[in-house]
Amino acid sequence: MPSLQPDQKQKATSSDLPAPDDGAGNLSSTVLHSGPDGDEPAPNPSAAPVLSRAEVVDTYGKHQARYWGLEAPGVLTRMPPGQGIALTLDFCGGPGGSGCDQALLDTLRQRHIPATLFLNSRWIAANPATTRQLAADPLFEIANHGTSHKPLSTNGNTAYGIPGTRNAGEVYDEVMPNDEALANITGKRPKYFRPGTAYLDDVATDILGALGVKPVGFSINGDGGATFPAAVVAREVGRARAGDVVICHGNHPNGGTAEGVKQALDKLLSAGMSFAHLP
Repeated sequence: MPSLQPDQKQKATSSDLPAPDDGAGNLSSTVLHSGPDGDEPAPNPSAAPVLSRAEVVDTYGKHQARYWGLEAPGVLTRMPPGQGIALTLDFCGGPGGSGCDQALLDTLRQRHIPATLFLNSRWIAANPATTRQLAADPLFEIANHGTSHKPLSTNGNTAYGIPGTRNAGEVYDEVMPNDEALANITGKRPKYFRPGTAYLDDVATDILGALGVKPVGFSINGDGGATFPAAVVAREVGRARAGDVVICHGNHPNGGTAEGVKQALDKLLSAGMSFAHLP
């Protein structure tokens, strides 16, 4: 198997690590604005971001990125001491898959495992009713996985062959439309953002901070972008210990993620491990 440990200071645009997200189309997505009945837009309950798009461009447009990879400065990749394991699931949507792994969600509910769900706007548009159900379940924390599932770059870098955003303005455009959609659904702005492929540069992380959201990576790649068979998922997720942030996917119901996560959770629970939302 390829290495599951990302290069801590990677500046190239390729990696031996299986993509943590399973691909992105370049098409813009329809963003769901859902009112209480699912028919009319609800007023946006979120607080305004610290900076507007024009202010982001003015403030960060000329900054030069020095880092490109999975662990830019400021990216959350581990939990604080004493807070257990964080299980995070990406729901990418689009050509990479807009399904819902109900078996995986059932496993988490049956075992009362909290998880942070990163929803992309393409997946939301394809699954509006399920999105509202997930948002209403206190077991799950809802987070932002972007509008078009692009790596978050300020100079057009690519990851796994997927073109990233090209400038500071496009970083804003990748974050904020889905931020607004999720705020309309959940009643509050999402605290966390993970870009498509989880790649981003250091200027993009600064922009996220200015917008009031925290970038999230991972310490364990649990399902290799939903490509690992169940036995490998069970092995990799089963390595988790207190402090790890595990990434898997919830949009591939025909993959090995659900069964592998089930086996790993039973092993971890038997060993006394605990789970928590991101801090």
